[in-house]
Amino acid sequence: MEHGGVTIVYSDRRSAATGMSRSAITRGIAELAHPEDATPPDRARMFGGGRKKITEKYPRYEQELENLLDASVTGDPEKHLRHVSKSARNISEALKGKGIGACPETVRRTLKRLGCRMQGNRKVNSNGADHSDRDAQFLHIKRQTEKAVKGKNPVISVDTKKKEVLGGYKNGGKERHRKGESPAVADHDFVPPDAPRAYPYGIYDLKANTGFVNVGSDHDTGCFAVASIRAWREAEGRAVYPQAKYLQILADGG
Repeated sequence: MEHGGVTIVYSDRRSAATGMSRSAITRGIAELAHPEDATPPDRARMFGGGRKKITEKYPRYEQELENLLDASVTGDPEKHLRHVSKSARNISEALKGKGIGACPETVRRTLKRLGCRMQGNRKVNSNGADHSDRDAQFLHIKRQTEKAVKGKNPVISVDTKKKEVLGGYKNGGKERHRKGESPAVADHDFVPPDAPRAYPYGIYDLKANTGFVNVGSDHDTGCFAVASIRAWREAEGRAVYPQAKYLQILADGG
């Protein structure tokens, strides 16, 4: 292009309709002269253009985020979906205190990729407020759990599962039967007080990632809970943790 050509093209009415600036025209001339250095047609920027990924700028980002989540994640340990009790903004502020500049939106995207979401409806104390030391309590439980695992001591999470009525009553679940031969049950579940019931008591071994269920037919009492834990100890725990000095139990206080 001859001298002054860029100015002529930029000021021309037809080029003004394209919305191209003078600098864009100059870069286009350079790319025509050296096609190997031009921006690929399937990219909006040159290679290396734009902001760096958060993991490249802060290699410790995901590890520090996981450390924060360990003390602020609730929910059933057997489920892959975790509930985060801290907001993305609070987590972002905590990361800034560790020298990592991750905005709340970046934290939200990472939490979604890690399979976490904000906690939905949940039970609260009778006065409607969380305990003032809630975070400190969860952090204490986390540290005690890590200490137990390192010391080769078992950590189990226990909970009573949904009670099931035995007999000709409607229960959840399906079984295979021949067509037209499914079991008939009562059309209304008016269960008499003396109807037999099954009480499943679940025990989850955090370190071994195994579950154990003890089913009783008596009322759900403290004695039944202790008997279920003892049954797990005799059936599995003693063999898996022969050097254990104590047992840590995580129980839902609700």
